[in-house]
Amino acid sequence: MKKWTFRLGVLAVVALAAYGAVTKSFWPFNTPSWSAVSWSTLSWSTVTQFWPFKGAVAQAPNQKNAPRVVPVEVAKAEKKRVPVRIELLGTVTPMASVAVKTRIDSEITEVHFRDGATVKQGDLLFALDSRAIEAQIRQAEGQLARDKAQLEGAQRDLRRFSELVEKGATPVTNLDNAKTQAGIYTAAIKADEGMIENLKVQLTYTTIRAPITGRISMAAVKVGNFVRQADLTPLATIIQSAPVYVTFALPQRVLPDLRQALTNETAVIEAIAPGDPRRAQGHVTMIENTVDVNTGTVPVRATMPNSDEMLWAGTLVTVQLSFREEEAIVVPPNAVQVSQTGSFVFVVRNGAANVKPVKVARVIDAQAVIESGLEGGELVVTEGHLQITEGSRVSVREPKAGF
Repeated sequence: MKKWTFRLGVLAVVALAAYGAVTKSFWPFNTPSWSAVSWSTLSWSTVTQFWPFKGAVAQAPNQKNAPRVVPVEVAKAEKKRVPVRIELLGTVTPMASVAVKTRIDSEITEVHFRDGATVKQGDLLFALDSRAIEAQIRQAEGQLARDKAQLEGAQRDLRRFSELVEKGATPVTNLDNAKTQAGIYTAAIKADEGMIENLKVQLTYTTIRAPITGRISMAAVKVGNFVRQADLTPLATIIQSAPVYVTFALPQRVLPDLRQALTNETAVIEAIAPGDPRRAQGHVTMIENTVDVNTGTVPVRATMPNSDEMLWAGTLVTVQLSFREEEAIVVPPNAVQVSQTGSFVFVVRNGAANVKPVKVARVIDAQAVIESGLEGGELVVTEGHLQITEGSRVSVREPKAGF
């Protein structure tokens, strides 16, 4: 070993000598003492005597590999009550929707609502030209008056012929003809009255009112347009905005949980609209009577009061359906790591990190619910996983600002 060390020292001296000969900027052995050294008696002790890097040479053999301590962030595994919940996608659907159409052919003379406004049942929406119907009503009323006058004349004839027949002054045939004439005018009066009633009903069609309370769409036609009964496009559409339905497809595997929760009255449903931090609460009001064999889901409908109109018809929302609450161990989701053998966490005990296999039941409210593997109270690593392995020495650090 000493022989090899000596050779390495000689090679180092030769290399430095060559470098000094070329650059003449570094030659640590240009001293009287070194020049007096004989090459035949050169030894390792002689080299180290004049070696300029004594500190490096002396320290290298004495360095020891001390175990590295990795700073990590930790959290405590807690045991508490957490909801048994499922998240699904649902759609907001109105309870009632009305397509407003005209029931007569006429021209629009007035529009009495603002596009997109909330209207109440009975509010006036459109006014149509009613002059033609009003004229027909007056004509029918005139015909009614004429028929009533003719009926009065027929009734007078009937009374006169009745007296004459009693006296034998006229044949019975005249009396029978008078009765027939009076009956004709009586029937004509009823027809006139029916015609007038029909025209008055049609007159009400010239004012279109809101059949339900809700939010109305923009008007498809404006003042001056001629509308017909046969038109396919509605004048406007009204949807009931409160309450509303939220409809979603429930996997059949959790259908028993929902039915049991409805029986126990523990089911809680919340709907979250995109971009809105608020949550709309409601209750399940309908479960379809069959499961869709193609998707393995059953349609479920929940009723949401929606008094603040947070839910907009047609919106795709996140539905959180809670069945019940139960005791469970929870840890931050970033504490759970995944390997080829399954999920695990690093548990810190006595300044060392140890791998602990776990089984995650679900992630809820930014917490991972642990089904098995932890008992509660353990310190688990949440940051710094990449630098540690089984048995690594760790030190707990404070969480970084902003995290």
